[in-house]
Amino acid sequence: MSIDTMGNFLTIIRNGIMVSKSTVTIPYSKLKFEVAKILKSEGFIRDAIIEEVDSSKKNIKVFLKYVENESVIHEIIRVSRPGKRAYVGINKFKPVIGGLGVSILTTSKGVMTDKKAKSLLLGGEILCTVW
Repeated sequence: MSIDTMGNFLTIIRNGIMVSKSTVTIPYSKLKFEVAKILKSEGFIRDAIIEEVDSSKKNIKVFLKYVENESVIHEIIRVSRPGKRAYVGINKFKPVIGGLGVSILTTSKGVMTDKKAKSLLLGGEILCTVW
Protein backbone atom coordinates (compact mmCIF):
# COMPACT_ATOMS: atom_id res chain seq x y z
CA MET A 1 0.00 0.00 0.00
CA SER A 2 1.40 3.36 -0.97
CA ILE A 3 0.96 6.66 0.82
CA ASP A 4 -0.54 9.57 -1.10
CA THR A 5 1.79 12.31 0.14
CA MET A 6 0.21 14.99 -2.06
CA GLY A 7 -3.24 14.04 -0.74
CA ASN A 8 -1.91 14.30 2.82
CA PHE A 9 -0.42 17.74 2.02
CA LEU A 10 -3.77 19.04 0.76
CA THR A 11 -5.67 17.49 3.68
CA ILE A 12 -3.38 19.17 6.23
CA ILE A 13 -4.04 22.53 4.57
CA ARG A 14 -7.82 21.84 4.42
CA ASN A 15 -7.91 20.82 8.09
CA GLY A 16 -5.90 23.89 9.11
CA ILE A 17 -8.38 26.13 7.31
CA MET A 18 -11.37 24.41 8.93
CA VAL A 19 -10.07 25.25 12.43
CA SER A 20 -8.75 28.71 11.37
CA LYS A 21 -5.09 27.99 12.11
CA SER A 22 -2.58 30.63 11.06
CA THR A 23 0.10 28.05 10.16
CA VAL A 24 0.35 24.35 9.41
CA THR A 25 3.45 22.16 9.36
CA ILE A 26 3.88 19.54 6.65
CA PRO A 27 6.70 17.01 6.05
CA TYR A 28 9.04 18.29 3.33
CA SER A 29 9.31 17.06 -0.24
CA LYS A 30 10.39 18.95 -3.35
CA LEU A 31 7.01 18.48 -5.03
CA LYS A 32 5.03 19.72 -2.01
CA PHE A 33 7.29 22.77 -1.67
CA GLU A 34 6.86 23.60 -5.37
CA VAL A 35 3.07 23.40 -4.98
CA ALA A 36 3.29 25.62 -1.88
CA LYS A 37 5.32 28.19 -3.86
CA ILE A 38 2.62 28.23 -6.56
CA LEU A 39 -0.08 28.69 -3.92
CA LYS A 40 1.90 31.66 -2.60
CA SER A 41 2.46 33.21 -6.03
CA GLU A 42 -1.26 32.87 -6.84
CA GLY A 43 -2.19 34.56 -3.54
CA PHE A 44 -3.83 31.59 -1.80
CA ILE A 45 -1.36 31.48 1.13
CA ARG A 46 0.81 34.13 2.77
CA ASP A 47 4.10 32.22 2.74
CA ALA A 48 5.79 28.81 2.79
CA ILE A 49 9.19 28.26 4.38
CA ILE A 50 11.42 25.24 4.98
CA GLU A 51 12.20 24.44 8.62
CA GLU A 52 15.01 22.08 9.54
CA VAL A 53 14.01 19.83 12.45
CA ASP A 54 17.39 18.09 12.58
CA SER A 55 20.13 17.27 10.11
CA SER A 56 18.04 14.67 8.26
CA LYS A 57 14.47 15.97 8.59
CA LYS A 58 12.78 19.06 7.16
CA ASN A 59 9.26 20.45 7.34
CA ILE A 60 7.35 23.01 5.31
CA LYS A 61 5.66 25.69 7.38
CA VAL A 62 2.68 27.07 5.45
CA PHE A 63 1.22 30.41 6.57
CA LEU A 64 -2.48 30.36 5.70
CA LYS A 65 -4.16 33.51 4.41
CA TYR A 66 -7.43 34.96 5.69
CA VAL A 67 -9.39 38.06 4.64
CA GLU A 68 -11.93 39.34 7.18
CA ASN A 69 -11.72 36.00 9.06
CA GLU A 70 -12.54 34.02 5.90
CA SER A 71 -9.98 31.78 4.23
CA VAL A 72 -8.75 32.77 0.79
CA ILE A 73 -8.81 29.06 -0.13
CA HIS A 74 -12.46 28.07 -0.48
CA GLU A 75 -11.77 24.62 -1.88
CA ILE A 76 -8.63 22.61 -2.57
CA ILE A 77 -9.23 19.27 -4.31
CA ARG A 78 -6.90 16.42 -5.25
CA VAL A 79 -7.58 15.51 -8.89
CA SER A 80 -4.94 12.93 -9.87
CA ARG A 81 -4.70 10.11 -7.34
CA PRO A 82 -2.42 7.07 -7.16
CA GLY A 83 -5.38 4.87 -8.20
CA LYS A 84 -6.58 7.11 -11.01
CA ARG A 85 -4.16 9.48 -12.69
CA ALA A 86 -5.60 12.51 -14.50
CA TYR A 87 -3.69 13.85 -17.49
CA VAL A 88 -4.65 16.78 -19.67
CA GLY A 89 -3.48 17.73 -23.14
CA ILE A 90 -2.67 21.19 -24.45
CA ASN A 91 -6.17 21.90 -25.78
CA LYS A 92 -8.14 20.23 -22.96
CA PHE A 93 -7.68 22.72 -20.09
CA LYS A 94 -10.94 23.58 -18.32
CA PRO A 95 -11.17 26.80 -16.28
CA VAL A 96 -11.63 26.36 -12.53
CA ILE A 97 -14.75 28.23 -11.33
CA GLY A 98 -14.84 30.41 -14.42
CA GLY A 99 -11.17 31.36 -14.17
CA LEU A 100 -11.25 32.36 -10.46
CA GLY A 101 -9.22 29.31 -9.44
CA VAL A 102 -6.23 27.45 -10.80
CA SER A 103 -5.22 23.90 -11.57
CA ILE A 104 -1.72 22.90 -10.51
CA LEU A 105 -0.04 20.34 -12.70
CA THR A 106 3.26 18.61 -13.28
CA THR A 107 4.74 18.92 -16.75
CA SER A 108 8.00 18.01 -18.40
CA LYS A 109 9.15 21.56 -17.49
CA GLY A 110 8.21 21.28 -13.79
CA VAL A 111 5.25 22.13 -11.57
CA MET A 112 3.11 25.04 -12.79
CA THR A 113 -0.41 26.43 -13.08
CA ASP A 114 -2.72 25.57 -15.94
CA LYS A 115 -2.43 29.13 -17.29
CA LYS A 116 1.36 28.95 -17.50
CA ALA A 117 1.27 25.47 -19.04
CA LYS A 118 -1.21 26.66 -21.66
CA SER A 119 1.04 29.60 -22.56
CA LEU A 120 4.03 27.24 -22.90
CA LEU A 121 1.90 24.75 -24.93
CA LEU A 122 2.41 21.95 -22.39
CA GLY A 123 0.12 19.26 -21.03
CA GLY A 124 0.64 17.17 -17.92
CA GLU A 125 -0.79 15.52 -14.84
CA ILE A 126 -3.28 17.63 -12.86
CA LEU A 127 -2.34 17.41 -9.19
CA CYS A 128 -5.06 19.61 -7.70
CA THR A 129 -7.46 22.48 -8.24
CA VAL A 130 -7.72 25.49 -5.92
CA TRP A 131 -10.21 28.33 -5.69
